[in-house]
Amino acid sequence: MKVRTALLFASTLALVSTAFAADSADDANGLWMTAEHDAVIEFKPCDAPGGALCGSIVWDRDAGTPTDTCGIRIAQLGRYNDGAWRDGWVYDPRDKKKYKGIVRVKSGNLYLRAFVGIEMLGETEQLTHVAALPATPVCK
Repeated sequence: MKVRTALLFASTLALVSTAFAADSADDANGLWMTAEHDAVIEFKPCDAPGGALCGSIVWDRDAGTPTDTCGIRIAQLGRYNDGAWRDGWVYDPRDKKKYKGIVRVKSGNLYLRAFVGIEMLGETEQLTHVAALPATPVCK
């Protein structure tokens, strides 16, 4: 009976561990569509050494117009710790301001949080992973 209980406990623990497995630092890499479907942001390692994560707008619904945001870097986060990219900034091209920022990937979605002061005092945008950029318009 004790062996059976131990096996049941071990298998339950394995299931729970899998369900709550932390996402890895690489999970943020790729193309992410905004909730409004008006931009795609590409997250990838920054060009500069140090292992930081950078995000830039690679597709904009308004490409080629005066409100075009193509190519704008909207995030630079210095380190991955405790399931999130931290120690950096996010930029909101709508209000042209930089904020402290955190990026997390959970259940296949990317959550970009911008805040002033402490993380609790902020706003989060949810982005969905896309395999490719929309065909038009094209960022130049």
